[in-house]
Amino acid sequence: MRARLTLISPSYTRLWFGQAVSTVGDAVFSTTLVLWVATVLAEGEPWAPQAVSGVLLAGGAAMLFVGPIAGVFADRWDKRATMLGTEVIRGTVVALLTAVSLLPVHALPVAVWLALIYVSVLVLNSAGQFFTPARFSVIADMVTGEADRARAAGIAQATAQTAWIIGPPLAAPLLFTVGLEWALLLNAASYLVSYIAIRSVDIPAVPVPEPAAASAPEMQPGATDASEPAASPRAGEGRKRTGLLAEFRAGLHFFAHSRFLVALLALAVIGQLGMGALSTLNVFFVTGNLNASAEQFGYFGMAMGLGGIAGALGAGRMVKLIGARRTTWMGLLITGTLLFVYSRQDNVVTGLALMLTFAIPLTMLNTAMSPLLLAATTREFRGRVVAVFYPLTRLSSLLAAALSGWLAGGGLPDFGRRVAGLYFTPVDTIIAGAGVLVVAAGVYARIALPDTEAAPAPTADPVPAVKATP
Repeated sequence: MRARLTLISPSYTRLWFGQAVSTVGDAVFSTTLVLWVATVLAEGEPWAPQAVSGVLLAGGAAMLFVGPIAGVFADRWDKRATMLGTEVIRGTVVALLTAVSLLPVHALPVAVWLALIYVSVLVLNSAGQFFTPARFSVIADMVTGEADRARAAGIAQATAQTAWIIGPPLAAPLLFTVGLEWALLLNAASYLVSYIAIRSVDIPAVPVPEPAAASAPEMQPGATDASEPAASPRAGEGRKRTGLLAEFRAGLHFFAHSRFLVALLALAVIGQLGMGALSTLNVFFVTGNLNASAEQFGYFGMAMGLGGIAGALGAGRMVKLIGARRTTWMGLLITGTLLFVYSRQDNVVTGLALMLTFAIPLTMLNTAMSPLLLAATTREFRGRVVAVFYPLTRLSSLLAAALSGWLAGGGLPDFGRRVAGLYFTPVDTIIAGAGVLVVAAGVYARIALPDTEAAPAPTADPVPAVKATP
């Protein structure tokens, strides 16, 4: 009989606990940096939106430039050593930044502070590009059976959403009552907890398949290959490697010749163009248009987390009821509409309610896109397809973050228009435009993902959902 507090298995429970603590630490860390840059370092400056967008750009650059190659290396390296090494790197970087934060703000030029923050975020996210695929591989080996793997996916998504309920409300009080250094120290400690949890887990050694050659056969859109390459007796032993560039090129070839994958990428890119603007400007919208205090900004992350949990709990039933494709395009249409309505609010309560509601269809469509991406990819190319898909969607979000930050910080000088009795400022106009882009993605998804076209059934472990943050 399993212990009451055991999730799936004791080893999985320990791994989950370490990652849950680390995820909460990351949520506190991210919210703290955004608040500190916006309200302390760049307080009252017209370039404050650009400074905040730089934090997001630094994180996204890691996914864009490191992500495509990290998956190949994570497949080659020992999974436990990869996870432990990345936690050491991330904990050390945050500890060093904590030490520097003990200095008074005026002790260093603003440019130096921003450079330290951007470099730290870049290194942390670069290490995360190696940690994530290694962890997914470990969970795939540790958790067997379709039902338990489905439970593991649900637990992971609910944990991530819960972290955004706990983390942001902690960030503002820590920052404004005890200081930046304590919020950073909390994140450094979370990596230590994760390291200890990983060390305590027995990770099974499994055979590693040979990588696909660069001359991979061309496949029809959405087709799958049931055959699997032969495995060596022990992980990494006797494995034939064709070279990093050849393996990555084979993945690009497979991706480009699948119309279904290209369509999924296109609608994800359009949708992320809209979400990137919200990620950059929401702190200014909340404190400006909604007349909320900086301390209250954390509650919008909390609302996003609550809505995400509700969406995660209902996503499986919704996909079963109307299908993954309908859930995707309908979710985009509803999400975009709610984002536009959100941009016209001037009250904290209604803004919080809309943010919570907005997160429900957003989480559902993210969940629905995962099996679509999985079904269109063969097992041997899955890692490389993800290594193409996520960086490109992240790039679109980065471009939106940079553009929206530039427009709000001076690209629309003296902008102010009254249309049909409604007054539009630069910040709410950009967020409204973001909502229109997300609706456009829903229209494209309705056309590009017809309900009558059957997608093949998945043949391996699910990939993580596309995530957008407030």
